[in-house]
Amino acid sequence: MHILLNKKIIIIFIVAILAIVVVSFPLNETSEKNNILFHVTLADPDLYINGMYTEEFTLEKGEYFFRFVPNGSSPKILSITLNGDTFDYSEDFDLIGTPHQTGISEYFTWDYDGQKNIINSEIQKISITINPNGETIGSVSVDILEN
Repeated sequence: MHILLNKKIIIIFIVAILAIVVVSFPLNETSEKNNILFHVTLADPDLYINGMYTEEFTLEKGEYFFRFVPNGSSPKILSITLNGDTFDYSEDFDLIGTPHQTGISEYFTWDYDGQKNIINSEIQKISITINPNGETIGSVSVDILEN
């Protein structure tokens, strides 16, 4: 009886781990990989200058959206600004943890809440500034993808 109970607990634990892995990989990830316009993984405080990360890239005319890969140690507020000749965007993204119950444990998935869509009317050079608001230790990946 004791061995059977241990096997059930191990099976439930394995199913929970597999569920976490499946949830963390979006189904349309392969199609989005070809449409990534901007990507950075901020996992090292040395990537920030004066507490902020800045880079330039070219933004084509079109519709785009932000995708984040945060975790529980990511900055609680991630402020992002995009500036170009005829383009200005600014948003303070709030880190939101969603709890999930598996019956034997609880885990969280993380995402940033805020206006993720961007519409640009002409091709231009853009400066992106990512401000973790003093929390440079936690990691987060930021992508801008074509819609």
